[in-house]
Amino acid sequence: MDQELLKILACPACKADVELRENKIVCTKCARKYPIREDIPIMLIDEAEQ
Repeated sequence: MDQELLKILACPACKADVELRENKIVCTKCARKYPIREDIPIMLIDEAEQ
């Protein structure tokens, strides 16, 4: 995942910063985990793991 892209992404649920962990985008505030499929982050609240 491109680090520049990661810098501009935010959690769609709470608008907090996110980070890359275990091939998932993880919110630093609410801890939702968004999947990455074919190098594309799926930043949809319905797709997130709690």
